[in-house]
Amino acid sequence: MRERKRSTVRDLRRDNRSVLLTSLYFDQPRSRQELSEATGLSPASVSNVTRELIGEGIVVEAGSVDSDGGRPRALLRINPDYGYVIGVDVGETRVRVELFDLMMTERAKADYPLAPREHGVDVIVGAILTGLDTVLANAGVDGSRVLGVGVGVPGIVEHGPEVLVHGQTFGWESTPLERLLRTSTTGTELPLDIDNGAKTMGQAEMWFGAGRGAQHAVVCLIGSGAGASIITNGRAHRGSTSSAGEWGHTTVALGGRACRCGARGCLEAYVGAEAILDRYGLPLPGDDQESALAALIDSYGTSALAAKVLDDTAAYLGAGIGNLINLFNPERIILGGWAGLLLGDRLLPAIRDAAQERSLRHPFAETLISLGQLGPDAVALGAATLPVERFLSGSLPDA
Repeated sequence: MRERKRSTVRDLRRDNRSVLLTSLYFDQPRSRQELSEATGLSPASVSNVTRELIGEGIVVEAGSVDSDGGRPRALLRINPDYGYVIGVDVGETRVRVELFDLMMTERAKADYPLAPREHGVDVIVGAILTGLDTVLANAGVDGSRVLGVGVGVPGIVEHGPEVLVHGQTFGWESTPLERLLRTSTTGTELPLDIDNGAKTMGQAEMWFGAGRGAQHAVVCLIGSGAGASIITNGRAHRGSTSSAGEWGHTTVALGGRACRCGARGCLEAYVGAEAILDRYGLPLPGDDQESALAALIDSYGTSALAAKVLDDTAAYLGAGIGNLINLFNPERIILGGWAGLLLGDRLLPAIRDAAQERSLRHPFAETLISLGQLGPDAVALGAATLPVERFLSGSLPDA
């Protein structure tokens, strides 16, 4: 016999608040009547919830629109200055910290480049904490106004009694990153949300970018390495231990190149920026991976070796995307990450052709392969959506 779930009046208020806030957040401004039609809530419920949200300063009026024969209808929108969120991108080449208002307009940014292999946990934690202090100071925002901090990291994030990060390429094993960040000197205990960077980028593209409106998608992050966020029925698929999406460590060549994970023939060993530069094997301008890869791509038309390395990269990347199409039948595959955007800008037609050669005809025809729309800041932006997502859940203040 199915156990009946008992709902309280407070549960109902929270649910109504969440439905209305989410609807308004993603489509504004709206009148109360439009909110009622969009959410299915009664006009009385919409009136009660909006009165509460306006009283708290979360929602504000934004002009009016003519109605059919009656008084003009007031339009409502989210107040972007109600609170702030911070997104952190822990990458292999830099730590990026960005502060946004509630509507995700950037207010401050701090970048901390990392030397190759300089991924010790003390270095990363220090950069994050320094970045938090810096963006708050530069934006003139007090820590008490921050709704939360989201952190996107490479590797597997285990959400148990304690958040642990398993970052094999960083040399991190069961690293208690949340606990280490609690030494924050910002003067307040900021709520923390930590997730895999490919998953935070995926959420950003699904909310604001190339994935918006899709229910089934794969968002591929190519940086020094490679990963993916698999979206099914509008939600990220995590697997039993939150490690789903380690696309870079799927095998594309038996007995192939050594991968940083210790296996051989992984996709990352062919399409990650570090591997591409290693396959090229000659000096390039620039003092970091990002500038070196850009220089390699610029030499595509003048260097036979560069063209061969990049053509091979497109073929391997197409093979990896073909596997995703055959396995998951997505509506869209979105290529992002700083290296993915550089490669895609030059090689996307070749990548599509390679994917088509290695996909079943029908699912390939139904899949749109495109570049991410949010640029190289997408991981940090997506990390900042983690506290926004909690906020939109409609948690009520203590009565």
